[in-house]
Amino acid sequence: MLQQQCENEGKHFTIITQNIDGLHWKAGSKNVVELHGSLWKTQCCRCDDVQDNYEKAVCLALDGKGAPDPHTRDAQIPVAELPHCQKCNGLLRPHVVWFGECLDPTVLDQAENALIKCDLLLVVGTSAVVQPAAGFAPIVQGGGGVVAEFNIEDTPISRSCRFKFHGPSAKTLPQALGMSPEDLAKHKSQESN
Repeated sequence: MLQQQCENEGKHFTIITQNIDGLHWKAGSKNVVELHGSLWKTQCCRCDDVQDNYEKAVCLALDGKGAPDPHTRDAQIPVAELPHCQKCNGLLRPHVVWFGECLDPTVLDQAENALIKCDLLLVVGTSAVVQPAAGFAPIVQGGGGVVAEFNIEDTPISRSCRFKFHGPSAKTLPQALGMSPEDLAKHKSQESN
């Protein structure tokens, strides 16, 4: 709703997210910068080719494996059964940024370009600790923009935000934007049609 309203007013709207679940795209958002990549894409470990992968599991041999338990045994899947790149036959991995890896410079440039032009930054439900996203509010403020934070608790950037909305963002964000529960329900029903 907000994106469409901004576009109707001739304003540019960008979502910069640390989420890797692709739900912004699924919700119909158009201009999304995924800082940490997407689980709905694969990346070749050899040639770095990135492909969308919405239709099938990355690897049937991995189905039911990978429980988040440190005592889980190695699945010992033969390399031949792991997913391979169609271009060079290299092994595929999810196109996400893991701890210790660098963010894609192109993605960082997209985020920075949006932030430099930003007149209103909504910081929604983040710890504001992980860099570089933790530094986005000062970039916007340095350019004269306004920052509003929506969170259940204070974060390191809370004191510098012009507006702070404490509580679950699913409630505080629509309220702050003047959207009633009826408006949201109507929008959801229009999206599903």
